[in-house]
Amino acid sequence: MSKEVKPESVSLCPLGAAAAPEQELLCIFGTGDLGRSLGQRLLQAGYRVVYGSRRPHSCGPLPVGAQVLSHAAAAQSSSLVFLCVHREHYDFLESLVPQLKGKVLVDVSNNLEKNLYPEANAEYLQRLIPGAHVVKAFNTLSAWALQNGPSDANRQVYLCGNSSEAKQAVAETATKLGFTVLDRGSLSTARELEDFPLRLFPEWRLPLRIAVGLTAFFFFYLLIRDVVYSYVAQGKNTSFRIMVSLANKVFPIVSLIMLSLCYLPGVIAAILQLYRGTKYKRFPDWLDRWMLCRKQLGLLALGFASLHVLYTLIIPIRYYVRYKISASTIEQIKENQTSEFNISYAWRGDSYYSMGILGFCLFLLLGITSLPSVSNALSWREFSFIQSKLGYLTLFFCTFHTYLYGWDRFLRPATYKWYTVPGFMLSLVVPTALLILKLLLLMPCVDRTLTRIRQGWERCDPEDDSKKSLLT
Repeated sequence: MSKEVKPESVSLCPLGAAAAPEQELLCIFGTGDLGRSLGQRLLQAGYRVVYGSRRPHSCGPLPVGAQVLSHAAAAQSSSLVFLCVHREHYDFLESLVPQLKGKVLVDVSNNLEKNLYPEANAEYLQRLIPGAHVVKAFNTLSAWALQNGPSDANRQVYLCGNSSEAKQAVAETATKLGFTVLDRGSLSTARELEDFPLRLFPEWRLPLRIAVGLTAFFFFYLLIRDVVYSYVAQGKNTSFRIMVSLANKVFPIVSLIMLSLCYLPGVIAAILQLYRGTKYKRFPDWLDRWMLCRKQLGLLALGFASLHVLYTLIIPIRYYVRYKISASTIEQIKENQTSEFNISYAWRGDSYYSMGILGFCLFLLLGITSLPSVSNALSWREFSFIQSKLGYLTLFFCTFHTYLYGWDRFLRPATYKWYTVPGFMLSLVVPTALLILKLLLLMPCVDRTLTRIRQGWERCDPEDDSKKSLLT
């Protein structure tokens, strides 16, 4: 590799040197938002910046302290060039092949959609300018992240390239800007890096589909039971209940089921390990995918639980509730009667609200500890205790809360409208089955075997079989 690849400021002067080293000059092609933000960050980090432009005298406002030259002059003056232009504008680079020979050319471009071109932009750029050392980098950062500095969500810079020296030069620049560099290998992985910015919540797709599916199913199910049934069978128009009452039934149902789905794959995995007698066999792909999205399932469940709490708080100020209370009071006054205080109803109501409050507070604790800034401060044992032990306690409180809500309604024939079960009874199926299975796994004989398997013991260990054959 030619000596031009190495940045000019690689050789550092000793601390006691009389003359300070000259600031390294970096070149940027492109004066758009990304190019200006990148130039601003480079200037703040102590670099000198020169822009290459088709119109050096009319390219718009640029960071203070940066120079503007023609493409050829700018490329000639620096050994590291950032290319902040779209692929469809690469044609002007063909005339700069002599000036870019031996230079490090950093491609930061992205496409509007996947598979838009047969090859990655960086690979095309390397083929267009074979004498340059193309490095794919900085394309996963936004102009905002470059302008305002790295944050927790935008701290990493991915790069790839065929020249280790060229990647080292880019890595040093990224590190000086405050970013963490992750080398993804050769230029053949450039398409993967270019697809990163096009991904839209990939870990959230399955949980969101589950949430939308459950919400739609229970909404229409309860709509038929609570609104359509009242209109058809009783002649009452209760459509106003859709906005609050119906929603406040759907949210806790979906929340409880999705919370159960966070812990169900762990129980299924334990059962599979017990059945196989080993931990060294891969789980099915669907179970792996399920286990990888448990965090997202839990956060969505917390969101639905929060909506349930907010909707419950506005119940006393609803017109329908105030009307029912005032009508009941007037009716008692007319009949000169007062309803007696029922101690069992009071116990049931207080227990119902108490379990809901405890469950929601623990739910919030689970959500807070799932944040990276919090989970990084916890040891693995602390994190496991909160997410596992307290997680199952949260599920128990929320399930018990739902049982207290139903109380003895399952004994009343009027509960089964059109021979359908209430929604809260359907929501209890998964968490109840999960809690029962978890209790079975906690039995000493079962837990002891499962612990041995997870520590590496195998039921059909070849060494154990050889030892048995020697003993016999």
